Amino acid sequence: MPLRLSHNAIKVLERRYLKRDKEGKVIETPEEMFRRVARAIAEADKQYQKTDEQCAQLEEKFYNAMTSLEFVPNSPCLMNAGRELGQLSACFTLPIEDSMDSIFETLKATAMIHKSGGGTGFSFSRLRAKNSVVKTTGGVASGPVSFMKVYDAATEAVKQGGTRRGANMGILRTDHPDIREFITCKENNKEINNFNISVAITDDFMQHLASGDDYDIIDPHSHAVIGKESAKEIFDLIVKQAHKNGEPGVIFIDKINIDNPTPKLGKIESTNPCGEQPLLPYESCDLGSINLAQMCVKRGSRYEVDWDALRRTTRLAVYFLDNLIDVNRFPIPEIEQATKATRKIGLGVMGWATMLIRLGIAYNSEEAVSLGEKIMSFILDASIEASQELAKEKGTFPAYKGSTWEKKKIIVRNATLTTIAPTGTISIIAGPCSSGIEPLFAISYYRNVMDNDKLVEVDPLFEEIAKARGFYSRELMEKIAETGTLANIDGIPEDVKRVFVTAHDIAPEWHVRMQAVFQKYVHNAVSKTVNFPHEATLDDVRKSYLLAYELNCKGITVYRDRSREEQVLNINHKTATAEVQESKLEPGKITPRPRPEVIIGTTTKVATGCGNLYVTINIDEDGKPFELFTQMGKAGGCAASQLEALGRMVSLAFRAGVEVKSIIEQLRNIRCPSPSWEKGQRIFSCADAIARVVERRLINDQSHMKIAASAEVAMKHSHRDDPVQDKGASGEIVGVCPDCGGALRHEEGCVKCHACGFSKC
Repeated sequence: MPLRLSHNAIKVLERRYLKRDKEGKVIETPEEMFRRVARAIAEADKQYQKTDEQCAQLEEKFYNAMTSLEFVPNSPCLMNAGRELGQLSACFTLPIEDSMDSIFETLKATAMIHKSGGGTGFSFSRLRAKNSVVKTTGGVASGPVSFMKVYDAATEAVKQGGTRRGANMGILRTDHPDIREFITCKENNKEINNFNISVAITDDFMQHLASGDDYDIIDPHSHAVIGKESAKEIFDLIVKQAHKNGEPGVIFIDKINIDNPTPKLGKIESTNPCGEQPLLPYESCDLGSINLAQMCVKRGSRYEVDWDALRRTTRLAVYFLDNLIDVNRFPIPEIEQATKATRKIGLGVMGWATMLIRLGIAYNSEEAVSLGEKIMSFILDASIEASQELAKEKGTFPAYKGSTWEKKKIIVRNATLTTIAPTGTISIIAGPCSSGIEPLFAISYYRNVMDNDKLVEVDPLFEEIAKARGFYSRELMEKIAETGTLANIDGIPEDVKRVFVTAHDIAPEWHVRMQAVFQKYVHNAVSKTVNFPHEATLDDVRKSYLLAYELNCKGITVYRDRSREEQVLNINHKTATAEVQESKLEPGKITPRPRPEVIIGTTTKVATGCGNLYVTINIDEDGKPFELFTQMGKAGGCAASQLEALGRMVSLAFRAGVEVKSIIEQLRNIRCPSPSWEKGQRIFSCADAIARVVERRLINDQSHMKIAASAEVAMKHSHRDDPVQDKGASGEIVGVCPDCGGALRHEEGCVKCHACGFSKC
């Protein structure tokens, strides 16, 4: 069958996955990428005395599974399989012992992992508390949070050098002396931004919470009880911070260790950045997802689950992910040793919401929960069968003896088999396909394009049904895009409204119940965001945490709409008044002025040696230049990052009141190896192009004063929230994509751009 990819999928592949030459030009087609990956993974069978013909047959099966979009492996595999780097794992956890040697050896390993496209998780619970005496030096310890900041800074420094941005998970146990500082360490959203953080909650803590008692605080160095804390106060603080901005998340560490398949190798202390993959120190895991949207078959006028296709795809996916371990090139020897000892894989799903819509089932219904249990239990059973067959042919995982599998007398190849991971970019590649087990983020929404026009994007399945049933119109799609949801839209049949629900149409209880029913048949854990409306109370969040524990989830991540300080580019909710901002200013320091609620500007196109550059300059209501954004039509990687940095610095200068002519002088005539001509003028570089646009728009052209007047008018009408920019997402729009300028949404514990596939966890 021909490979059918959406426009978005092709853009994502070109931007992030396909091979490029030294000049940055794409030199690989999507078909060639899938062929490269299929061949590299199939060649693992040569280690098991398979013939070339057998490997070629397996390659064809892998290729067909991916090009039919029935199964897609994790991003590092698509990026690196069959290439020089060859690092194919998505998830890593590294140990941090209470010594400077361990802290910085682990930091070095972290940099290597991030460079190769992986994410890292750490438990900082072994580090001694802040202000503890260090006997060897006579000094005092700085504590876990201070070292998290060191790791955060290192991630910031290396993240642009890899194939995708580095991400971390920081975990601290509730019985650590610094637990209060940890819970609040991301309170202002300005620090530790390359980390997700989660509190490791024990069963003992939950028992003390239920009884209202204090619990023990334990010195991580001496392991002695050194004090007491109120379980209620700590839990309330966790809830308060999560309600405020979604952090910290929670993992139930004892529930995780109950399912630890190799307890003789040690206890699990941490997870990967999105929390779905608990791992022992130095372990890595290979992830992949079955596209449930492709597991439906039409019989007559209705769709049904194609159980035969689901079994076939599951078994082949297990084979693929197990082979991946054998051809993987690991960043450091310790990771290779630990990974091959347990051979953990994480097979999950995406397209769950899309499948439910195909079947005519509402996400927030008992029928959906019941089907979720049936689907995931079926996948787990088929996975175990496939792993058993591999064990007979290739042997068990080396740490099998003493494992829980041995106790059950089940001979398998892999210590774990199932995981529900975030599928931000691979679900775009496999589209139309919803992300993971999340509901739809919006039915219809606006996307800003380079000339600041708004393009209406409609969920493909909704568009198909709307046209088939005769209620589709451009005007209706635009009306839906104002909120993203069908809840208050007239003219849509009730049965369609019932099925096409978005994340904010769904009560938090249904989010938790859906996560729990999938977790029941997942060896590892589930990445899922429980969405709350902006007006949700602290008690609403508290109830969801308690329900997640009661239903045996291994963790929970919540997000309350509009709870992040960073908002969208043009129109947003105020998170602080000007008076509050001014009260924080320190005397004698130049501080950028706060962002007005409404900003209006112009976008100028300039031809440079690297491609068309779009420069947007926004003006505040007083006619003063406020910010500058850039978008390069074809460039990626280093060029995009440098342009982003340049735009940020110019914006900072604008907001700090630096004279415009001084900014122009600094940027003018900077040269690069690829100059160009634009309307008879020599453009020496992108920096030079920006200087010329700034000069043209802010010095030579006074039209910005008219723009400012328009902004002032718009400000008067901005008391009503702009629903186009603010709503209609499984997580609220929380910022601007640094790659394409699109809207970032909070989903599956990450921020994601549905326009270009950018994600940051």
